[in-house]
Amino acid sequence: MAHPTPELEKASSMTTDINAALGAPGIRRRDTRDWKGWAFVGPFMVVFTLVFLTPLAYALYLSFFQEKLIGGTSFVGLENYVRALTDPQFWEAFGRVVLFLVVQVPIMLALALGAALALDSARLRGASFFRILIFLPYAVPAVVAVLMWGYIYGDQFGLTSNINDLLGFEAVTPFAKEWMLLSIGNIVTWEFVGYNMLIFYSSLKTIPTEMYEAASLDGAGAWRTIFSIKIPSVRGALVIATIFSIIGSFQLFNEPNILRPLAPNVITTFFTPNMYAYNLSFAGQQFNYAATIAIIMGVITAVIAYVVQLRGSKSEVR
Repeated sequence: MAHPTPELEKASSMTTDINAALGAPGIRRRDTRDWKGWAFVGPFMVVFTLVFLTPLAYALYLSFFQEKLIGGTSFVGLENYVRALTDPQFWEAFGRVVLFLVVQVPIMLALALGAALALDSARLRGASFFRILIFLPYAVPAVVAVLMWGYIYGDQFGLTSNINDLLGFEAVTPFAKEWMLLSIGNIVTWEFVGYNMLIFYSSLKTIPTEMYEAASLDGAGAWRTIFSIKIPSVRGALVIATIFSIIGSFQLFNEPNILRPLAPNVITTFFTPNMYAYNLSFAGQQFNYAATIAIIMGVITAVIAYVVQLRGSKSEVR
């Protein structure tokens, strides 16, 4: 009787493996999936669905309807979006936050980066004290911070009033129409410089000491080290801080809304898109149109943030 050759045995073994992989009859495939991970992710997914996805879906649903005096709520399709895109008040508010973003964000990030570089420098004494001092304004609740600055800005009381009384004329007018956006930008910068400084400072601490040693051996000075090693190394953190700042600028609401009673003629109900949506919803009872404004702003913010992230990623690859 002839024995099977090694080649025949190998082919038979391969056929058995293939049949098992394809689920051949008589062969039971064991399920190797592990569901334990979902036990950890599950609670987050439930909360994420309830507090993010569900409100987002409901706002999108509301934006396709309109409440009319006759007939009640009816489906209007994209009519609310057409109305929003041709609404001069919406575009005025949008242009205002864009101007705010273009001016305030670079100044804030430059100050934060400068503070982080100074704290990372070995020449600064008491770095821990100054790090806490710069970060401290971020720990102040936003409402408290705006109220505090509101009392400083007030032309009938506080520091501004005292300065004007001392000089005998209105030299400082933070609540004037031409200065209001800068006044709000000053508050936001004061609040968030410390937060961004901490992001940059943490990134600087991840730079290997060998790079500094190599730069020192090459004769690089302090400024050359900053521009050739430190700033390129924090580019990723700079992109993240820029994205957060863009999102925050488009969401500008607390500062103008709290200051509005102090300057009602300057800060209108549509001073920013978020204020416009808020007042449409809670003051004007136009929930559907307010949801449309919110959806449009969400899409614009997401697109701009994605473009910034994409450009930042390409710069890092280079």
